[in-house]
Amino acid sequence: MAALPAFLPLTPRFHPRVWGGTRLAPVSPDGTPIGEAWLADGQSVVASGPQAGQTVQALMTAEPHALLGQSNARETFPLLIKLLDCQDWLSVQVHPNDDEARALVGPGERGKTEAWHVLEVEQEGALLAGVTAGTTPEALAGAIREGSVLTCCERHHPAPGDTLLIPAGTLHALGPGLLIYEVQQASDTTYRVYDWDRPASAGRTLHIEESVRVTKPEAQAQWTPASISDGVGELTACEFFTLRGVTGDSTLTLGGRCALVTAVEGEVTLTAGTETLTLTSYDTALIPAATGDVQVTGSGRVLVAQEGPQD
Repeated sequence: MAALPAFLPLTPRFHPRVWGGTRLAPVSPDGTPIGEAWLADGQSVVASGPQAGQTVQALMTAEPHALLGQSNARETFPLLIKLLDCQDWLSVQVHPNDDEARALVGPGERGKTEAWHVLEVEQEGALLAGVTAGTTPEALAGAIREGSVLTCCERHHPAPGDTLLIPAGTLHALGPGLLIYEVQQASDTTYRVYDWDRPASAGRTLHIEESVRVTKPEAQAQWTPASISDGVGELTACEFFTLRGVTGDSTLTLGGRCALVTAVEGEVTLTAGTETLTLTSYDTALIPAATGDVQVTGSGRVLVAQEGPQD
């Protein structure tokens, strides 16, 4: 295989959801609104260039060190980036940690810690994250089993630019009027606690006992209020990923790891050596670890997700 280019633009995949809207794409053929745009994961397809049509997973298998970095080889791509257009409440849900995912789902499974960066808030947009102080494990388990979990949930009203880290075990739900950028461990394991009395279906079942097992009353969102200034700034970080914001002309240092870059405002140009790529309107690109430092120019703003904490 030829050496990887400095930038790999990715093709989004759109998913209909009963709670979705029209900000990401028109409604699906059956009339269901589009709730999610999956911008980057192992199944993402390269949109253009010599590797056009290939998946990230295939490139990672062929060129693991060039793509991920010398010390970061993985069997599967570690992160998933989404946009969520919330025009109704998402289910109240919870995710397991890695150990719980392996025990409940199977060997090799990942848990799911995630982070939200708020892009737009319409009207009185709200979300749920964590449970009220003093809620005991017994009271929480009872509320989950009885369908009264809303009485325990902490409700918040975010502002554009806010960032929330949602550790595994945190009870949470996004509400109407929010457009959210989400970075998470590459896992689709979600336990649905409460679904706002929507009709039950095969795709929207509740997971009551699993939720009781993995929900932790002490788990709370870690909130970073909006603060935008020129340069590169960390928005949130945990053992699984780091999310940074880049505004204005800046140097993006990769630190020996790949990066997922998404334009969230205006237009930016990425430059590495003689190669350039321009991003607008939620365009997303994978920058291989071998690319090294990248110059970011333009009047827009990008979000940059990388595996693990920054050194």
